[in-house]
Amino acid sequence: MFTGIVGAVGSVAEATPGGAGLRVRVASGDLDLSDVVLGDSIAVNGVCLTVVGLDAGTFEADVSRETLACTAGFAVGDRVNLEKALRLADRLGGHLVTGHVDGVGRVSRFEPVGDNRLLAVSGPPDLAKYLARKGSVAVNGVSLTINEVSGSEFTVNLIPHTLSATNLGAARTGDGVNLEVDMLARYVERLHELR
Repeated sequence: MFTGIVGAVGSVAEATPGGAGLRVRVASGDLDLSDVVLGDSIAVNGVCLTVVGLDAGTFEADVSRETLACTAGFAVGDRVNLEKALRLADRLGGHLVTGHVDGVGRVSRFEPVGDNRLLAVSGPPDLAKYLARKGSVAVNGVSLTINEVSGSEFTVNLIPHTLSATNLGAARTGDGVNLEVDMLARYVERLHELR
């Protein structure tokens, strides 16, 4: 479980294909790995991955074919948002994020609004029902509040801190971004189905 508050921006240093998907080696940037052990979870661009290798400044994780089919951002050189798993004593600064990406959206607009940026993302149509004005969404693992929704497109406001502390500051029109909808919306849908 994560909060969507990015700890550091790292990069994909290696991506080695294997029978089950990819083995990635991630350079951790400013993320402190001193308390990380094999088997821990780290969110990489919003994807919960299990640490299977560890050394000074990098960690390795396996990415399954299933995960690769519904995510973006595992090419060598890609800058990635990193967050260590939430501990029960930690503050919940964002919203509860599972690290289970629901799909890839595309940046449709990225426009300056004063010192901020308006980020518009077109998501997969089947996710539109989970998006609500003033609701939460994770974009590349970043907890954000939705400003507006039109069909499967939504907009969020990125403040200067988010622009500098995450990889979203370098977003470009057409980029693929990992989306995770708010888990509460999923539970509400399921309860409604069972009525």
